[in-house]
Amino acid sequence: MTETIAVIGGGYVGLPTAAVLARFGHRVVLAERDEERYGALVTGGVPIVEEGLRELLQEGVRAGRLSFSKHAAEAVGGAGFVFLCVATPERPDGSADLSFVESVAGEIAPALVPGAIVVNKSTVPVGTALLVERITGAPVVSNPEFLREGTAVRDSLHPDRVVVGADDRRAARRVGELFSSTGAPLIVTDTVTAETIKYASNAFLATKLSFVNALAGLCESVGADVRDVVLGLGYDHRIGFEFLRPGPGWGGSCLPKDTSALIRIAEEAGYDFALLRASIVANDEAQERVVAKVTEALGGELHGRTVAVWGLTFKAATDDRRRSPAVAIVRQLLDRGASVRAFDPTVSPGDESDDLVGVTLCDDAYDACRGADAVAVLTEWDELRGLDFEKVADLMTSRELVDARNLLDPAAIRRAGFSYRGIGRP
Repeated sequence: MTETIAVIGGGYVGLPTAAVLARFGHRVVLAERDEERYGALVTGGVPIVEEGLRELLQEGVRAGRLSFSKHAAEAVGGAGFVFLCVATPERPDGSADLSFVESVAGEIAPALVPGAIVVNKSTVPVGTALLVERITGAPVVSNPEFLREGTAVRDSLHPDRVVVGADDRRAARRVGELFSSTGAPLIVTDTVTAETIKYASNAFLATKLSFVNALAGLCESVGADVRDVVLGLGYDHRIGFEFLRPGPGWGGSCLPKDTSALIRIAEEAGYDFALLRASIVANDEAQERVVAKVTEALGGELHGRTVAVWGLTFKAATDDRRRSPAVAIVRQLLDRGASVRAFDPTVSPGDESDDLVGVTLCDDAYDACRGADAVAVLTEWDELRGLDFEKVADLMTSRELVDARNLLDPAAIRRAGFSYRGIGRP
């Protein structure tokens, strides 16, 4: 059955959600108030880097199933379902800032048609569904997203599960039916449980990443190879291989803020989530170990030295630098007196973003290495594997390479004359 749906927010969650719902045959209006993003969408562009998203958006527009609006209240007119996909940034105390959710809920409330269902797609703390219900006067369903940036389209089309929570089970089932064509397991529960599932999922993944990064530190201390240790772990079906890749720490828009928010939720409920607090400490230590490796490579002193950095986004296949471990490491290098020349395929040399102040942005990976004393791989961009490392070596003043993603072949790097330092490798 074709439904009329409004999606509020054209970001990393809202865009793939709208595009995929249109692919499922529904009529979708996507509301985005940001002038630059809205302008890109109405002219056939895509304001974020996400594989397959451009084609899916264009398909929806051509089929007449997807349109755009600058006004949330306008978008919800006639819609039977309204998906809230707005930001919930972290407050200084670690809690989630719901000001965007509250603002949009108040804006759309007068325009909702009778019987419309509001769907919280944003990651929100326990109790938010009841808050939005009070503001809008409409039934509210919690339908958390489990999208990975870079594969959000694929994750939306083929989800591992669909979670819907509501006090009104009929409303929950109706939202679940929107995704019936995915064939994914449908979990119907109450709003509080659905909201908790989202935070619990991200907290578990963060903890798993912190574990493997701490394990890499142990491997370096005892002389073990973390690659083979992970191989031995991953074949155990109770553990699996996902999120067992050591690196410079986890980041992005979700894991850092969601772990902090869950800790805050626990504190407010009187529970000390010590395990999760420890995972955050371990993540900070993972970043510090990378800085220590660069410092060691340069003889213990960063002041006055030049470091080439490959990668600034929090992971490959996205342009998202929010809470990126790569950027955090760059800031530490700068704070300790190093000069940083950086390349990332999603960042232009003219970028003047606040997080890149003091960084010399370069056109390509080779340019970043001109006159550098060391090079650090901080994001796992696949194109870095195919570089001519003899050319890289010729551009540098010394041949020191820190591979914080274990992306490159150590033997090949050493044949090019480099000293190679990986993560958890002897």
